[in-house]
Amino acid sequence: MTRTVGVVIPAYRPNVALLSDYVRALQARLDPDLVRIELDAAGPETVEAVSQLPVEVNVAAARRGKGTAITAGFEALDTDVLVFVDADGSTPAESVADVLAPVLDGDADLSVGSRRHPDATIASHQTFARRRLGDGFAWLARQLLDAKLYDYQCGAKAMTRETWQSVRGHLYEPGFAWDIELVAVAAALGARLAEVPVVWEDQPGSTVSPVRTSLRLARGLLTSRHRAKLLADDSLHHLLEAKRDGPPSLLDRLAAEARDE
Repeated sequence: MTRTVGVVIPAYRPNVALLSDYVRALQARLDPDLVRIELDAAGPETVEAVSQLPVEVNVAAARRGKGTAITAGFEALDTDVLVFVDADGSTPAESVADVLAPVLDGDADLSVGSRRHPDATIASHQTFARRRLGDGFAWLARQLLDAKLYDYQCGAKAMTRETWQSVRGHLYEPGFAWDIELVAVAAALGARLAEVPVVWEDQPGSTVSPVRTSLRLARGLLTSRHRAKLLADDSLHHLLEAKRDGPPSLLDRLAAEARDE
């Protein structure tokens, strides 16, 4: 049975020419049923240019964060399989197809692209500082989470609709920590994970601050571990949760924003 595929691309201050080429490459290689760009805080010229692409575009006036943008995009899809990729095209379309394959074949519920897998190909490296911070974060995540991966943050992941339905209400991280929360929650709920080596090329002009983002990721890792332990009925983490007033989930925030519009 043919399964429909939807792709979400969160974009904040995108290089429109690069994004345009990437969209066309994804469409040519994946032949998805829908590509949706979640465009944050863009000027009129960028909105106009992106709107010319053969995709669905949702424009948000303010920067929502990667996690919020992907969540909003996934909520708008009605396809059997959901994919997201970063707008800078660091993971080429051929590698995105490799990430998608285990889900389409029924071998995985969540497939995670990996830059740090031993079989990955790094065409262009990050700066030394970003690379070392990323390696350190990945190592720490492997120590703290049940999902033992080489890479949690690569911007290419695919999942079944059923998996999205199971995890969507447990996601809270609005920014870059969303990736690791997704993996932690999915693993805690028993999803079958696949880690797929990719070809990866660092793109210049990143909007990510290495140090500030690393601190946010570290905090996000700890909260993701906490939420995964809650789902696994860990008594200590249930006790900790009872003593704090947590933030609303991303779904609750999106619903509140929709009511305010």
